[in-house]
Amino acid sequence: ENISNQDDWQIFETNFERAHEQFFRKIKETYPELTAGDLRLCAYLRMNLSSKEIAPLLGISVRGVENHRYRLRKKMNLDHDEMLADVIHSI
Repeated sequence: ENISNQDDWQIFETNFERAHEQFFRKIKETYPELTAGDLRLCAYLRMNLSSKEIAPLLGISVRGVENHRYRLRKKMNLDHDEMLADVIHSI
């Protein structure tokens, strides 16, 4: 289901923080330029969701998720050989 409502996102973020201790704090410290949308994508990637699974949660197409992942990689200055999911899991 789409988690576009701000209240729904706050509930999700609180529960996510309980499961993944201090993830948002650490990623914001490491990559302060990330937007709220970027952080949502990072949270879904941290949960090992595929682009196909993330698309309905963000209310966008699978191609839109792939584009968002590409822009996120650029913001994080990742090399071509670095996997986005691996970097997110290491945080």
